Amino acid sequence: MSVAAHTTPSGYLLPSIHSAPPFFTKQINPTTRSIADDHWARIILGYARHRRLFTLRVEDAETSGNDWDEIFRNERINRRLLPDHLASLISSMVTNNLAVYEPPKQTRSVLLYWRRPEEWADVLHSWVASTGQMNTIMTFYEITDPPVESPLSSLPIVILRKAIDVLSKSGRAQIIAIADGEGVRFFPGGSKI
Repeated sequence: MSVAAHTTPSGYLLPSIHSAPPFFTKQINPTTRSIADDHWARIILGYARHRRLFTLRVEDAETSGNDWDEIFRNERINRRLLPDHLASLISSMVTNNLAVYEPPKQTRSVLLYWRRPEEWADVLHSWVASTGQMNTIMTFYEITDPPVESPLSSLPIVILRKAIDVLSKSGRAQIIAIADGEGVRFFPGGSKI
């Protein structure tokens, strides 16, 4: 079988390395492992962005029929990513600030940064400006579950908070206590990160 790029049923283009059987094996040589880990991280983050997936768990390599099957299994070469290999990849991604353990104090589940919090901050601020909601108080729910789908729809609150923190530090947002929790007010100015 030739090593070639492949498009998944969901339309994601996997690079040719995904068709190489050794790619699914945790490499012993540190240099080779680092290169393979970088390729895996790009595939995982690209696929997560393509499918708008925010969470990755070691269990995703253990079970079939989940959102990650298209990239963790390659039936054409009869290979799959093993859970201990995925755990190692997750650790590497956290070390490289491409993911964060969520919930904290465990190592089997992460939130993926297919956009860094700084990028989410810019997306959030642009969306608020485009919807004419500057200087109004919004709940986190209004941001992550708007009546019209937005780039922020279904954004995990942990990532939203990090984006708001970025905006707060630059004077473009402020967390405000409201009757049923917290809200946030956005400002047009401030220094852009």
